[in-house]
Amino acid sequence: MSFRSAEMDQRTLLTVAVAIAFAGCAKKEEPAAPAPAATAEAPAAAPAASTALEGQVDIVAWPGYIERGETDKNYDWVTQFEQDTGCKVNVKVAGTSDEMVSLMTQGGYDLVTASGDASLRLIRGGTVQPVDIARIPGYASVDERLREAPWHYVDGKHYGTPYQWGPNVLMYNTTAFKDAPTSWSIVFEEQKLPDGKSNKGRVQAYDGPIYIADAALYLMTKQPELGIKDPYELNEAQYAAALELLRKQHPLVQRYWHDANVQVQDFTSEGIVASGSWPFQVNTLVANKQPVASTVPAEGATGWADTTMLAANAKHPNCAYKWMEWSLSPKVQGDVAAWFGSVPAVPAACTGNALLGDAGCATNGFDKFDKIHFWRTPESTCAQGTCVPYSRWATDYVAVMGGR
Repeated sequence: MSFRSAEMDQRTLLTVAVAIAFAGCAKKEEPAAPAPAATAEAPAAAPAASTALEGQVDIVAWPGYIERGETDKNYDWVTQFEQDTGCKVNVKVAGTSDEMVSLMTQGGYDLVTASGDASLRLIRGGTVQPVDIARIPGYASVDERLREAPWHYVDGKHYGTPYQWGPNVLMYNTTAFKDAPTSWSIVFEEQKLPDGKSNKGRVQAYDGPIYIADAALYLMTKQPELGIKDPYELNEAQYAAALELLRKQHPLVQRYWHDANVQVQDFTSEGIVASGSWPFQVNTLVANKQPVASTVPAEGATGWADTTMLAANAKHPNCAYKWMEWSLSPKVQGDVAAWFGSVPAVPAACTGNALLGDAGCATNGFDKFDKIHFWRTPESTCAQGTCVPYSRWATDYVAVMGGR
């Protein structure tokens, strides 16, 4: 065999070897056979929802509900959450339930701290969605009285997580009243107050249709013959009586308030001596050394039990779920209660919180739950058969505030 022939044989062997090796590689890189088409017996699996945190959460909240230490560095339950999760908390403060419903309906928010007079409207309107409490381990620690409350637990579904609750108190000026008032009459009926002056132009009323329930609550004692059993379930005669009381109240009212900070200013500098209010304003005025105190009169009180609800079209659902879980931690619950003057939705928050103190829950009304008529959206179907729905309340109260 010549050298050239040997060289050719070597080249042939090399070519064959390369071809074999290439074929082996090609076989390894063949694409996998396509998955079989879905059938009725074996439907295609849905892709798993992403659990990645989106970097922010946008919340509509009552004033004082979400603090980051800007007013008082001791009250900050936002900064640590942001550091732990990377979810920036953006807050839009709303002063009434109607404003909250409007904002949530417009869209652009993930969560809302809704009271009972807003929650059912948000649920019925499809504005909020049920939440998966399996993703919220802290739900197991919620007060049993709130876990399936009718303003957020509907048709066997949880529409959010309870946040805080409390009464609508009667706030009064201690210079005008040496002793705590015993009746809501001081804001509903014209009279001379203990300081010798009339209450005309010196009281306030709430700028929200749900305030009709406060009038109905007063009438439960004042006019028992009306037969009012529930201030949110009024037949035509009961409703007419409540509106008449509010029309007579109108000349007494200096302002129909909805901004908590404006009410604080009015009690500080505008000579206002009595009004329905929230513990938040009372605490703020007392901290500012103003002569203010609060009470729950003999007729009882309306109140609020607020729920953190998830928007149906939330853009940041994973950060929202993280916030709902965070909001139920005993430390956050206790801090909020101390700042706002409310009662935690988690009883464990009532002990061991440096800001709230071990007596804080009792002071804020933990044992008054059964005496509070919690805000609830009035609906046409009720225990009496047919009642006046919220749409009428909203229209008629605007007229009342306008003096009609």
